[in-house]
Amino acid sequence: MRTFVLRSLMFSLLAVLLCEGLNAQSRRSVRGIDPDGTVLSVTASRENTAIPILAENLFLYENGIEQKIRNFAFDPTPAKILIVVDNSLTLPAATEKLQQAVMEFAYEIYDGDQIFVIAYDEKAEIIQEWTDDAKKIETSLATFRKKGNPYLFDALDVSVAEILLPLMPGTRKTAIVLIGDGLDRGSRIAFDKVLANLQTQDIVVYALQVNDRTGGAFRRDQPKAGAVINQLTEGTGGLVFPLDDAKNAAKIICDELKKNRYLLSYMPANTSSFDARRILLTAEEGVTIRTKMMHPPNVK
Repeated sequence: MRTFVLRSLMFSLLAVLLCEGLNAQSRRSVRGIDPDGTVLSVTASRENTAIPILAENLFLYENGIEQKIRNFAFDPTPAKILIVVDNSLTLPAATEKLQQAVMEFAYEIYDGDQIFVIAYDEKAEIIQEWTDDAKKIETSLATFRKKGNPYLFDALDVSVAEILLPLMPGTRKTAIVLIGDGLDRGSRIAFDKVLANLQTQDIVVYALQVNDRTGGAFRRDQPKAGAVINQLTEGTGGLVFPLDDAKNAAKIICDELKKNRYLLSYMPANTSSFDARRILLTAEEGVTIRTKMMHPPNVK
């Protein structure tokens, strides 16, 4: 396994090259989406699948102020799924069970989709780089081992910076699948900053939740483990599944990314990018829809 520290420079250089080369591509990746407005990744489905979902079926609000939706389009592009696995010593889940949960995604991804796997304790380590090869993923998972404390927030922070950001802006269909209980013991970065960055970058988080090893114990300086899972998923437009339901979860997640992912664009009215902008997206009866809950303030 390789730590991110040894790869930081390479990812930084890739980020520059990819951002320059893919900027034009991102502006025409989904027909009808205006790259100069605010763009949201949206998961949407209709009970009657024969009827398309249109912009006029949706209602968007920022801080209680209704916004005019300019474009709403299905996103047919392949998905990039980053699987982040808690590899810490006290996680109440066997290594074999964690390995099997990852493999469920290898079996369910669609043509063109790719998976990247990391595991974390005090360090976030690369298990498998981007691939769609199930045999390669299975072989790499033999390096899983239980060790140390869970630095979850640091792992998410470095994963976004060094794995997902280099794909942008050309790739919008990104997702993180967190396999763990949400406990953090020792990260340098605060949870609020991690969540805000995920929302800023429009990255959806799903979770395969392991039983909370703390039993829901109060945390003085950060959310409880279960609350971390809920805030990460609800705040970014994702879903939570129990680890025991990994097979079904992988199918639902991969199906959503393939069949139910849309891009919505609008030009914010009567709002300031320097303030937190709470998002409420609803739809007419018969349409189920999810997106992130907030645009964090545009400040450093």
